[in-house]
Amino acid sequence: MPAYVWAGDRLLADLTAAGPAASVVVLNPGNGDAPFDAAWRARADALRAGTTATGERTKVLGYVHTDHGDRDPAAVQASVDNYLKPAGDTGGRLHVDGIFFDVVSRDCGPGNATRDRYAALRRYVQETMNAVAPGADELVVDNPGTAIASCYLEPGHRTADVFVTFEDSYAAYTSTGWLGGNVFDPAGDYRPGTELDPAGTAFWHLVHDVPDEEAMRTTLSTAFARGAGYAYATSAAMPNPWNAAPEWEFSPQTRYAATLG
Repeated sequence: MPAYVWAGDRLLADLTAAGPAASVVVLNPGNGDAPFDAAWRARADALRAGTTATGERTKVLGYVHTDHGDRDPAAVQASVDNYLKPAGDTGGRLHVDGIFFDVVSRDCGPGNATRDRYAALRRYVQETMNAVAPGADELVVDNPGTAIASCYLEPGHRTADVFVTFEDSYAAYTSTGWLGGNVFDPAGDYRPGTELDPAGTAFWHLVHDVPDEEAMRTTLSTAFARGAGYAYATSAAMPNPWNAAPEWEFSPQTRYAATLG
């Protein structure tokens, strides 16, 4: 889940204590640019100690915005370094498992230039993490919030491990807001994209304004039917649906998700 609150917020304390644990949590200190200080690192470490329904550890990601690929790459890299090489941390280890790039372009750009900028950012995350912890198993997520152009998953040029291909309300998800797939090709045709996703975990759907627990279960089952390997449903609403727990809390959702695969 995206958790866009401060390190000491009760939401994160409740999420840390929930069982089974969430598979992925995105931390967002000050839109990604407030210092990832000792309080944040302690919270990240506590979350990473959680055990998911499949027996794995929770993966924690640091939030970095990209302005649809137009943000200065040096500024983006500095935001990445905030998590991977935080100021004042002399422990020489990682406190996160990767980076969640937000406000990502869905288009390839002329000559795939936009796609290639994101591919370079992924390599930067991989290289920086490996320098801190050789052999680290990084997780990079791109969030366009809608279907992504197929060029982003092209072998040898892939820009992320996971792509958020839906971020909108329950009403949109269950009516006309779903465009028909997680990826689209140059002709504008939408498709599930599962042929580009041998692991079954390349796509993530984020749905807010979900009315009740039954609708939460509908959301998750619909997401997995649409090819998503990750899904999160919340009753919280705009302007920030990621700063409050859903009315059913966390465990009913993580337990139900485990029944779906």
